[in-house]
Amino acid sequence: MISFEKQTEYIEKKSRFLGFLLFCENLNEIQNALDMLKSEHKKCTHICYAYTLSSPFAEKAVDDGEPSGTAGRPILSVMQKKGVKNACVFVVRYFGGIKLGAGGLVRAYTKVTSELLR
Repeated sequence: MISFEKQTEYIEKKSRFLGFLLFCENLNEIQNALDMLKSEHKKCTHICYAYTLSSPFAEKAVDDGEPSGTAGRPILSVMQKKGVKNACVFVVRYFGGIKLGAGGLVRAYTKVTSELLR
């Protein structure tokens, strides 16, 4: 059973962003958490995430269908600035019918990640 360290919710123009923080040691744990989120949030629009592992070193940012660089990269950037290691931040988005634009998406994903890592 996957246990998330922290969770948060943010709503912007009717889009709902659910953030989940997972401390982890390997890619297998990340994949298991992603699979669990996909099964629990079948009607969501996107599950974007980023992770950073220290041994062996690995970082990855995933936009999951959001415009390139508007979701995964902002998540990873906040993690890097805060010096977080061996963690993964997932953000589940339910689209609310109003487009946020690239800047709005970057702000939303950054805000959720910052809240999780506060």
